[in-house]
Amino acid sequence: MIPFDGLAQTRSGFSLSAFIRTHCDAAIVIAQPATPRVSGASLVLATAILASSLDFIDGSVLNVGLPAIATGLNVAGADLPWVYNIFLLPLAALLLIGGAAGDLFGQRHLMIVGCGIFAAASVVAAIAPNFAWLLAGRGVQGIGAAMVIPNSLAILGTTFSGEAKGRAIGIWAAAASIAAAIGPVGGGWLIDMIGWRAIFIVEVPLALAALALAWSLANDRPEGRHAPLDVGGAIFATAGLGLLIWGLTIVAGPAGWSVPAIAALVAAIALLIVFIGLEYRARDRAMMPLAM
Repeated sequence: MIPFDGLAQTRSGFSLSAFIRTHCDAAIVIAQPATPRVSGASLVLATAILASSLDFIDGSVLNVGLPAIATGLNVAGADLPWVYNIFLLPLAALLLIGGAAGDLFGQRHLMIVGCGIFAAASVVAAIAPNFAWLLAGRGVQGIGAAMVIPNSLAILGTTFSGEAKGRAIGIWAAAASIAAAIGPVGGGWLIDMIGWRAIFIVEVPLALAALALAWSLANDRPEGRHAPLDVGGAIFATAGLGLLIWGLTIVAGPAGWSVPAIAALVAAIALLIVFIGLEYRARDRAMMPLAM
C-alpha cells in the first residue's frame, strides 16, 4: 500500500512530489555491478528528468497562479483548491496501474503515451473558456502524469545498476528539486507578463520535448508481455486510492470531518484491504507483489 504519510500538504491540496522522491528512490537503489546496462544512458537520464519534471513544475507554478485563475474565471474561493485536487485524484488512483502497465507494455511506450496526453490536456487547460473546462484539462493531465512518473523513474532502474544507479537517482532528485524551486519564480513572471494561461502553455513544449526524447530511446522489453493484467487488483487499487485522496481532500477543506469524508475514508480502507488480499492470492501475477 502506498504510504500516504509521505504526502506533503500545500495550501491547495496534497503533493505527491515528496512521496515519489523518497519512496521510489529507496525502492530501486539496489546494490549491483556499477555499470549502465544499455548504451545511451545519458539520454535515458535526460528523458526521465524532463518527463518527471512535468509534475514538479506543474505543482509549484500552479500555487502561484491560483489567485489569477480565480480572478480570470470568476471562481469562488471554496472551489479553487479543486484546480490542484482534480489533478491529484487520477494521479494517485492510477499511479500503481501506470507502473504495472509499463511492465506489461513497455516503460518507453507508456512514457510516450503519457507525455502526449499531458501535452493535449495542457492545451485544453490553457484555452479553457470556463472553470469546468479547466478542471477537465487538469484531470486529464493527472491521467498522463500517472503514466509518466512511475515509468520515468522505473526506466532508470532498468538502465543503471549499482553505484551508477545511485548517481542517476541523485541527479534525478536534484533536478526535480531545482524544477520545483524555479517554478514559482518563472510562473510568477509568466503570469505578470502574459497571464495565468501561460503557465499551462509552457507545459506543452516541455511535454512534447519529453515525448520526443522518449521516442528516441531504444525499445524496451516488457516484463510481462504474456502475463494478463491484474484486473481485480487494478480495480480495487484505483477505487481505494481515489476514495482515500478524495476523503483527505474533503477533510482538508471547509467541510472538515464530515459524513462524506468519513464514509470515503472508511470505504477506501476497506477497498485497500481487499486489494492486499487479492495481491496475496495473485502472488507472481500481482501488480504489486506483497514482498515489496
